[in-house]
This record gives sequence, structure tokens and C-alpha cells, in this order.
Amino acid sequence: MKLNNIIGLMAVCSLMGCTAQRDVKNVPDSISGIYPRLAYYNNEGECGTGAVVPWADRLWVITYGPHLPNGSSDKLYEVTPDYQQIVRDESIGGTPANRMIHKESNQLFIGPYAIDQTGKVRVIPYTVMPGRHTGNARHLTDPANKIYYGTMEEGFYEVDVNTLEVKELYQDGNNKQQKKNDTDAGPINDLLPGVHGKGLYSGQGFMFYTNNGEGTQEALRKFDVEAGVLAEWDGKDWKTVRRNQFVEVTGPGGIYGNANPETDPVWATGWDYKSILLGVRDAKKGWSFYRLPKASHSYDGAHGWNTEWPRIRNVGTDMAPDYLMTMHGMFWHFPGTFTADNSAGIRPRSAYLKVIGDFTRWNDQLVFGCDDSAQKEFLNKRKAKGNIEGPGQSNSNLWFTSLAKPDELGPATAEGAVWARENVKANETSEPFLFSGWANRCGWVKNEGKQPVTFTFEVDESGNNRWKTLKSVTVSPGKAASVPFGAMEKGEWIRVKADKNTMATATFSYTSSDNRAMSPAPIYNGLTSVDKDKTTGGLLYGLGDDRRVLGLLANTTVDGKVSETGYYEMGDKLELIRKDDAKTADFIRSKFAIPQQVLSIEEGSVLVVDDLGRRWRLPLGNEQYKNLTEQGVLRICREVATERDLFSCMGTFYELPAENADGYAKIRPVSSHNFRINDYASYRGMLLLTGVTPEEGKDNPHIVISDDGKAAVWVGVIDDLWSLGKPVGQGGPWKDTNVQAGVASDPYLIAFYDKKELSLSHQSDKNVVITVEVDPTGNGDWMDYASYTVKPGEKFVQQLPESFQARWVRFVSDTDTKATAWLEYK
Repeated sequence: MKLNNIIGLMAVCSLMGCTAQRDVKNVPDSISGIYPRLAYYNNEGECGTGAVVPWADRLWVITYGPHLPNGSSDKLYEVTPDYQQIVRDESIGGTPANRMIHKESNQLFIGPYAIDQTGKVRVIPYTVMPGRHTGNARHLTDPANKIYYGTMEEGFYEVDVNTLEVKELYQDGNNKQQKKNDTDAGPINDLLPGVHGKGLYSGQGFMFYTNNGEGTQEALRKFDVEAGVLAEWDGKDWKTVRRNQFVEVTGPGGIYGNANPETDPVWATGWDYKSILLGVRDAKKGWSFYRLPKASHSYDGAHGWNTEWPRIRNVGTDMAPDYLMTMHGMFWHFPGTFTADNSAGIRPRSAYLKVIGDFTRWNDQLVFGCDDSAQKEFLNKRKAKGNIEGPGQSNSNLWFTSLAKPDELGPATAEGAVWARENVKANETSEPFLFSGWANRCGWVKNEGKQPVTFTFEVDESGNNRWKTLKSVTVSPGKAASVPFGAMEKGEWIRVKADKNTMATATFSYTSSDNRAMSPAPIYNGLTSVDKDKTTGGLLYGLGDDRRVLGLLANTTVDGKVSETGYYEMGDKLELIRKDDAKTADFIRSKFAIPQQVLSIEEGSVLVVDDLGRRWRLPLGNEQYKNLTEQGVLRICREVATERDLFSCMGTFYELPAENADGYAKIRPVSSHNFRINDYASYRGMLLLTGVTPEEGKDNPHIVISDDGKAAVWVGVIDDLWSLGKPVGQGGPWKDTNVQAGVASDPYLIAFYDKKELSLSHQSDKNVVITVEVDPTGNGDWMDYASYTVKPGEKFVQQLPESFQARWVRFVSDTDTKATAWLEYK
């Protein structure tokens, strides 16, 4: 067996077992699938991975900056089978995310580069083909000799694969000047609706193009305005297929193009504020559309910036294709045979936290190219973060995992709507919504019309467009109903219709079993328990100025007193070395101080008031966290994956979307723990935590300790957090609270928790009816779930069923009283 194959097998063993390897001869160091020395940097506001492709016995990688249509400091990288990184001298940067293997000429086109089978690189200069290259497609009439390039600002080019001669078909918007008050208003996207191009593909006699944003000030603030497009071009004219945010467009041929372009299906993924969209085009019937639920809302935002390049890629073999889809924080199994007449087989696999730009199979591993640390942080600002700086220099990395990793991360719990407060015509069916793949499923319907409406649910059992009635529910005006679905109610897709014209909301909440342990995985051995008075912590900062090291202003806490112990740096070899650098230490001390009083920990819950003044309540954890939070020694909120935050509160880590993706309304608990985590940050594709007990972590390869023992950090990846412990907590919006009749409580988070127990009590001397209202979506779609009559002196206890799933819950009393509404999440 060749040495390189031995190395690859050892790396896979490491990822599936102990996840870390140190001091092993001939094997590169890795932590949770990250090789720190493979990290890439640029001098731009962002350093994302645009494409990752195995070719010519190497792995080829391109990175991009945020808006650089004429080149940048980004590079073309070549990774060898023994994990050595080669920076290609031909690099010209830019904002590229395109890749296609042209079979006839045996070349890989990736970014502005053409690479032959020997690894020789040729370059198409931006002076000849300007724009942010977002996709390639096979040519409609001369596929053996030409390919198409598309840019994010609707520039389209025809390129000769042999000579690299470029013919401009449509001018890139960055080169079109429009004047307004003598000020350049930026690129013009006047060819198609929407902005922020993402995908390009061809088949069935058309070239297809997608974008996922809108170029308005409103779109920079909101997530639910009209945005994006799916369009097709017949070689002469453009046609808008659908006015929604779309990203991937591809087919079973993937990176090579469809093998039978006249008849093979074309797939497109996208979304709106209700749910994920999936389109499939048949050569005779045209486009059909389906909907899927969202695991994460961090990808929302009408501007489109929060979503990089979701993909559908074959990660199997030529003999055994296996398509993996990434979309809204979920890994999906995607059937390579998917058509409108054969739509069975899409299944959720697991949820993830990384921001993934591209992925592939290489050396019997999966390789994910990520977008980890953006120096600019763009629009992702909020008061919970204080005035914290972004990293000093943008950087990202590759994440190597086992082939099974997409099945091993977070629970696949997800939700989505087919109607959201919209006018519905009698007997017109909704678009099909995915129905299979979850252990527990619940529908919610609300009738906002003026007369009773019967809603009928129909299923397509086999994905062959043959529908049958599953059940019906009649809903009074202004009322709502939950519609649980049992395990025996089968179907690939579900849809709903109303028997009268009305305004309606129809949404689905799906829960997968959360079989995670309550206790943390061994990789966390050495983190300090919250009930201990002594810990080694510190503030973290990835340095700029091309130093490519992590700065740590270390401290020690003993009996509540925090003392700085020195400034340390860590490079790609993961060694903490003490440095004499007062200027950097002062910078970290000033710019990365933990902000104070950004939330309020009350007797019954945590109160968060967001930047729009909206009130949200979160569960409590170990009572020790209250004092530590109020002392300002625990980081509450920080961006550790581009354009979304990691929120740490009362011993629970949450994924927190940017405010323009609806922020706290769509917060998602990831894991709960009992550790005293002082700070956290992203560096070289890893997640770093401080708050370590060095003597307990000295044998853990995830704990890095300085030689003098006065500084330490935990290192892993953000998706290790799924193994920290499943989310738990307790609390409620009322705790012996004076409540007014008819006035709803603040919203209290109930989504993504496993076993849920509700208890209600009051101090009135008569019966009190307390109504439980839920918002399944986080969009303010409040619906009555149940009303309970609670007797004086009684503690009413209700185990919520497994099928119950909503995002927020609140309570309304019919009587002025002092009441408690309490939830235990176990």
C-alpha cells in the first residue's frame, strides 16, 4: 500500500475515532478534521471557499473576497495527498465560486483558471473577463469547444476551451455606470430581477441562472421582502421562471454537465421566508416546485449575503452515485433520479453549523470548503456583542470528515410553511411539502377569514403525483388548530387546500429524535466546571497584518478574582507561546472586553430585548451562571461563522441569525453544558474556547497548554458543539408574576428541546383558565394550542406530546392574578 493511502486511512480513522492526532510520524496534525496549516488568508473583508475539486491527483481550492470583480489577494491552492498546501503563482483572486470539468478537453475550469490533466494552469485575466465568476455551464450549441461563464452581476461570456478566447454575451454590471446626483450608484443588474448571482447550468436547450438577493435598502434590513430569481435563456432571450431567492442549479451530471442534456432533469434550490424551495425541470412539462422545511434561519435575509453557495453534489462513486445536498443548515440525501414523476427519496440527514461554500469526496473522505472568519462581519451587528472587533484578518479552512459525518451532527428538527397569512382560493392546493424523514410531525393551520373553513391534507404516498386525502380539520374564524400526524400516516409529500376563500397560515413542524447524551463527549475533558472557583481563561483575537497567529490575553480566576497572566500567541502548530507585546495586549483588552448588562437574568427566565425592541425569554440553566454573567466574565455573543453568531447563555450555546435574518426570533439551541466558558472565537477554521483547568486537560489533544501552564485553550470545530450535550433548561415567562386578564406573556423559547413538561399554577381563589398560544414559525403567527382550567391551590402538570413542536410559546390568563407558567426541558 502506498504511503499516501496509509496517511489517508489514518486521517479517516482519526476523524471517526479520537478526532485528533498529535506527534504521529508522517501524519499531519489535525483537530476534528481541521489541518491548521491548510488555512488560507487574504487581505479582504471575507475569505470564503469558492470551490473544492479533486483533479490531476490533487485537491484544487479557490477563495474569494466579498466584492472584487477585477481580482484580489485571493489564491488558487493545490493540496497534495499528504496535506501539503501549494499556493499557485498564477493566482489573480477575485470573487470566484465557479467550477466545471470539461470532458472533451480534459480540463478543470475553476475561477478564472483552466487546469489540464497534468496540473498546468492557464489564466483568463479579469481585463478580458471581468466580474465575480459564480458559475460555468456547458455550451448550448458547441459543447465540445466552448463553455459559458456567468457572473454575480449578470455578466455572461462564451469561452473557447482551447484558446481561452473570450466573447462577451452580456456586460457585467460592475462595468455599467449609472449616475445619481453625480455619484456612482454601483453595479447595474438590469437584465434580470434580483441581485447576487449564484448558480449557472445548462440542459434541455436552455442555460439557467439564479440569484438570491435584492438590491434595495429594505432588503438590507428585512428577510421577508420579494427577492431573487430563477431564470432561463434559450440562446437569444431571457425568461423569468420564478421570482424567489435561488442558489444551486444543477443536474445528475453535476460538475461535468448532464450526460443526456436533452432529457436529463435540471434541479434548482432556493427559498423564501416561508420554507426551502426545490425546483425540477422536465424537458416536456417544464418546471415543478416543492417545499422543504428549514433547520436554520441563519441563511435568510433578502439581500442574499447570508447564503454562500449551497450545492447538490455526488459524493459517491461513478458506480454508486450518492448525492448530498446542503441547504439552510441541513445535510440532505438527494436522490439522483429525482423528477416530478419520481420525487421520492429526499431525506434529512443532520443539522450543521459550519458555513459551507463547496464540498467533494477526496481520498474516501468528505472535504468541505468553509467560510469561517470574515474580518468585516458586514451587517451582523447587535448590542449583545458590544463593540467587539472582527478577526484582524479574514481566514477559512477545509474541513475533512468521514463519509458518515453528514449523519452524525445535529438533530434534523425543522419547520416551514406553505402559506403565511396569505389569501387562499377555495380548493386550490398548496405546493407539495416534504412529509417523510422525521419521527414526529405536526401541522398548524390558522383561519384568518370570517367563516369556518375546512382544511384538507392530501399526501403523495410514493412520489408519483398520485394524491389521496389524509385528513381534514374544520377551523372557526380567527382560530387555529394543531394537526398531529402519526407514524402510520405515510407519504413523500403533503399539501393542503381550503374549502372556501380565506386568509390562512399553514405550517409544518418536524422533530427528529434527539438521542444525544446529557453529558459532554470526552473531547471536552479539561474545560472548567461552572461550580469551580479556579479557571484559566482569556480573551481571544485572530491577529491581522498577515501575522496569521491567534492572540490570547490570558487570565486566571481564583475565588472570583480575575488576574491577567500574560499575552500569548498560537500559530498553525497549535503551541501557545508567551510574547512581550504590550500594544497587542492593550488592543485585545480594549476591543474584546466582554460587554456588560446585555441581557437580564430574572427569577423565571432570561430576558433579551433585541435591537428592534422586541422581548424574548430563554430558559435558565445552572444558577451559578447568573452570578458569572452579571460579573461580566462570560462572553455572551460572538460571530464564529461568517454572518451568524454563537450566543452563549446560562450554559446553552445557541445559533443566532443576523438581525436582518430576523435574529432572536429564529434562535436555535445547539447544546447545553456545565462549563465555565470565558471566551470563544474562530481561528484557522477551528472553534476555540477558554475556561480550562490545565491539570485536568493535559492528556486531551483538544486542550493546548502553554509551557508555563498559565495559558490554555480548547480547540475543535463549531460542529463539535453537537456533542457537548443536548439542550436542556427550565423556566417560563411567569414566575409568581402579576398578570392581567387577556394580556399575553412574553414569548418563551420552546423549539428544539426534547422532553417538555408544562406546569401552571396561580394564587387566585377561583378557577383560572390559562390559554397556551404557540408561534410555530417565529414570524408572529400566534395560534391557540390549548386552554387549561387551573383550580385554586392546584399545580396543573402536562407532558407535552412528542409530536408537539413550535418555536415560541406564550400564555394568556382569563383573570387578573399572580401566576406561574413553568417549563422543564429534559
